[in-house]
Amino acid sequence: MKPYVIIVAGGKGLRMGSDLPKQFIPVKGRPLLMHTVEKFGDWNPNAEIVLVLPADHQPYWKMLCREIGCQVEHRIVTGGETRFHSVRNGLEAIRGEIEQDAENVLIAVHDGVRPFVSTKVITACFEQASIKGAVVPVLPVVDSLREVDAQGKSKAVDRSRYYAVHTPQAFRADLLLRAYSQDYSPLFTDDASVVEATGVPVSTVPSNPENIKITTPLDLVIAKALLGE
Repeated sequence: MKPYVIIVAGGKGLRMGSDLPKQFIPVKGRPLLMHTVEKFGDWNPNAEIVLVLPADHQPYWKMLCREIGCQVEHRIVTGGETRFHSVRNGLEAIRGEIEQDAENVLIAVHDGVRPFVSTKVITACFEQASIKGAVVPVLPVVDSLREVDAQGKSKAVDRSRYYAVHTPQAFRADLLLRAYSQDYSPLFTDDASVVEATGVPVSTVPSNPENIKITTPLDLVIAKALLGE
């Protein structure tokens, strides 16, 4: 079965301090989002890519694709109120073609502003998801960590037990469809937390350090360096 990739790009760029939504900021002649979409096309030309965008961003994105020339075919789905609702909309758009064989379909969900995930990590996520059902790419935390309670008191915690979570997060389609049939909760911070709330354990694979989410001006400087601009 061909793999599915839902790419969610609903950011407004507030932390970037830009009027242009962060996913459309150009780096080396192409918007960040286009770099991300094309990364998955390079990984597997047969992947079915679903791009979830706010309705008012779609005309601009289509214009960019016409003028610059996006190298990867994809379908566009309208986003929702939150990331949770946007992913749900992406799933609903493909439900009719995957539901009958959902146990054999794999779906990855990825942030639109993570253009530097490696193809090795994408492959590892899909391979592990085919075995375990649910997987996230992670990196060990390298900074010291402290836990702060409601009174402002802090204590050191063992950082060896903690990992930073990246995307793509990959799942068997039946697990993801069931998870997104739940009501929304503000405790859902990513797709793994949604799936985990149904009692499904989530496994991990190593991510690549460059797989950062571009959200601040400093991140943009790093992105330009990584792309050789």
